[in-house]
Amino acid sequence: MSRACRILIVLAAIMGADGVMLAAASAHQADASRLASASSMLLFHATAVLAAVALAERGLIHARIGIVAGFGFVVAAGLFAGDLTLRQYAGQGLFPMAAPAGGTLLILSWLAVAVAAAWPRRG
Repeated sequence: MSRACRILIVLAAIMGADGVMLAAASAHQADASRLASASSMLLFHATAVLAAVALAERGLIHARIGIVAGFGFVVAAGLFAGDLTLRQYAGQGLFPMAAPAGGTLLILSWLAVAVAAAWPRRG
């Protein structure tokens, strides 16, 4: 297994843990819908990262594109969830358009997985 794959697995695990913590926080705070959305993005995309790694390692998708998509999921979900979480607790976001930028990168990462599946297999 490549170093990039191991890094992605660790990052996915951290995303999953953060997603659970945000879900718990949203359940115990009034008007915390932003935290619920942030939690969902982290949890869904932590699983997507693990899937991209597994597919790339098994040669079912183009490995390099799949790994790039995995890193895209990590960065994008972090931007999206980080922006919403900061808005909840600090009243301001990471930077202007952080959540939309994260959302756009999530879409592009999903499309990269599609390209990786359609592309000829390579290491």
